[in-house]
Amino acid sequence: MAWSAVVLAGGRGSRLGGVDKASVVVDGRTLLAHVLDAVALARRTVVVGPRKDDVPGVTWAREDPPGGGPVAGLAAGLAHVATDLVVVLAVDQPGITRSTVDRLLAAVGDVGAVLVDEEGRSQWLAGAWRTGSLRAAVPADPRDVSMRSVLGPLNPVAVAAGPGEARDVDTPRDLSP
Repeated sequence: MAWSAVVLAGGRGSRLGGVDKASVVVDGRTLLAHVLDAVALARRTVVVGPRKDDVPGVTWAREDPPGGGPVAGLAAGLAHVATDLVVVLAVDQPGITRSTVDRLLAAVGDVGAVLVDEEGRSQWLAGAWRTGSLRAAVPADPRDVSMRSVLGPLNPVAVAAGPGEARDVDTPRDLSP
């Protein structure tokens, strides 16, 4: 089953003091390296965010305008996807693994599957989707639109997160294990 990946890496990192989250090191590797390992089997990986010359083998895209939010990033990434399935991940989730991606893909069903944390909250930036469903859901002007408002009405299959899978890095405190 061929699938693509869209990695959203264009956030401002304001709660981390404005640093580029993709370059933050967790467990000896950058957050971008963690997520790229998780989607290593994708036919094409699109990274939406500032280009990094030391990261080969991916297609780079940029949301319009830069900083326009995750739905704008999703729209920019989907423009480069030619497969019927796409995995969408945020760059700041070091607990996502190939196993996580495999479980999401296996659960896609007719529309998609999204990771759900221990408290039952959908992690909209960790899912596998039918590309056509995503394209139909993204508004014509995706700037500053919430992922929940776009993806929630699709009623994706819930996939329970394993230990640490739903962890994200938003603040300096999140960098501690």
